[in-house]
Amino acid sequence: QVQLVESGGGLVQAGGSLRLSCAASGRTSSSYAMAWFRQAPGKKREFVVLITWSGSTTDYAASVKGRFTISRDNAKSTVYLQMNSLKPEDTAVYYCAAGRLSSQDTKWYDYWGQGTQVTVSS
Repeated sequence: QVQLVESGGGLVQAGGSLRLSCAASGRTSSSYAMAWFRQAPGKKREFVVLITWSGSTTDYAASVKGRFTISRDNAKSTVYLQMNSLKPEDTAVYYCAAGRLSSQDTKWYDYWGQGTQVTVSS
């Protein structure tokens, strides 16, 4: 079992920045790909970005490419999401997920955090 806890969400003005963290505990010795998804009210959960266990490969949704950066520190069992140039349409609950397959599809992720709210005001 792996437990994931997100932090770092909040309220920010358009154009601002936030840094989300996802701390993993439990069976963190396994090689999990990590990803961020987000879900806005009334919408489906959507893929944001993923990073492989080694950190050598990342994949970004087109809507965040060039603005968001994912990184991971395996020694600390933590994944980070640096979000710059935030837009009101980035407003959502952001979820961290861990899975054995690097995929944009939620079905491949076995473990999920509780989510952290990001609100971007215009």
